Amino acid sequence: MERPIRNVAVIDIGKTNAKLVLHDLETGEDVAALTTPNRVLTDGLYPHFNTDHLWQFILEGLVELSKVHAIEAISVTTHGASIALLRGDDLAMPVLDYEHELDADILSAYRDERPAFAETQSPALPCGLNVGAQLFWLEKRFPDRFEAADTIITYPQFWAFRLTGVRASEVTQLGCHTDLWRSAEKDYSSLVDRRRWRKKFAPLRSAFDCLGPLKPEIRAAMAGEGEVPVFCGIHDSNASLLPHLMSREGTFTVVSTGTWAILFAVGTESRPLDRDRDTLANVDAFGRPVPSARFMAGREFTEMAGGEPGEASREAAEAVIAKGVMALPSFASGTGPFPDREGTWTHDPESILQSERTAAASLTIALTTETCLGLIGASGPIIVEGPFARNVVYCDALAGLTGMAVEAKPGLTGTAAGAALLALGPSGGPRKVRQKPHETVRKPLRGLDAYAAEWRWQVSGDMPDTGERVGRAR
Repeated sequence: MERPIRNVAVIDIGKTNAKLVLHDLETGEDVAALTTPNRVLTDGLYPHFNTDHLWQFILEGLVELSKVHAIEAISVTTHGASIALLRGDDLAMPVLDYEHELDADILSAYRDERPAFAETQSPALPCGLNVGAQLFWLEKRFPDRFEAADTIITYPQFWAFRLTGVRASEVTQLGCHTDLWRSAEKDYSSLVDRRRWRKKFAPLRSAFDCLGPLKPEIRAAMAGEGEVPVFCGIHDSNASLLPHLMSREGTFTVVSTGTWAILFAVGTESRPLDRDRDTLANVDAFGRPVPSARFMAGREFTEMAGGEPGEASREAAEAVIAKGVMALPSFASGTGPFPDREGTWTHDPESILQSERTAAASLTIALTTETCLGLIGASGPIIVEGPFARNVVYCDALAGLTGMAVEAKPGLTGTAAGAALLALGPSGGPRKVRQKPHETVRKPLRGLDAYAAEWRWQVSGDMPDTGERVGRAR
């Protein structure tokens, strides 16, 4: 009988950093990790990801990890809003940075052609955050190169292709605000057929599919023996969601944090989504639509707290609340529940202590998260994945604001465990999916209710009839 897979090397390409994480499926722990910055190159045709550097990092990392731990499988997860075009075995064009400002005339023409929100549940987003806009722009700007491309391949599957030579596309990546997918029909959108792109897309495969063994030349450079299966791969926020889908029942909400905060409301009654406030339907690993909301939590936090924020403390948070110091979104314009607001402070941030600035930023991220939860009708418990799970002020404030249990899962990356689970198959395989106990007891922050009411009034003019006004804007 074949031995169950235990150690999975997860390639996790985030927008800010790329990681190679070795995840132990038996213990549910990340046992080793390597990281590298994911820098954007500005030379050549347009700003693009340094895929050569990332590929070298992956190859060297697999060799390094294999010397210490047996690598029994490989899985891939990446950020959304990216796609690759292949000509033969190579890129036909560099992988476009989704934050690049697309030509206004081309983007305007795309807006006229993109499918309605009712069809795709994908809102119109700035720059290249809709992958359909990227493809449209590339086709208009570089028609010969685009025509010469023989394959359009989703981004996690691009890396799986580099590892195996097998081309695939996958629905969690196609379903994350691309304008390319109709989740209700489980098929490509009308845009894909109008532009005649369908024939170029790599074959659809399940995220759980084993695409094949690792290429022999890559395996030969690593320690150990035997073939290493490579699994198809998954969108990073959906990877964070997957362990909970495979181990929980009933309603719950997952908040996957990093550069972006992506919120998934599982098991709730369907409700209309607001296309103008960055709500959408994502698609989970089983192909099902999930009401979702998003904002650039990591980017917003850095803009508010500064480059060296330090740890957020409850003492600093309560001092901020007492003084009425507020950061008012959005500091990453054009996204999130307040896309048309420009970020401001009620007090000069340079005049307050760094600890209080960090606390104020943490409170604002919590309040923005609460807003997003309301937009998608989310229910508890709330599971916070990734960096913000380590932020005590954020978690305590979120619990106080929502009245829901908040469970923190602060591992190096909330995505590695989920991406590793692909190796067990959609039923979880022979091993029960493990979920470690989470701390759910949260301490209330003094004065938070009045502070929150004032913050909401400052942001949207939506001041409740009751509640004390605090910290009037300076």
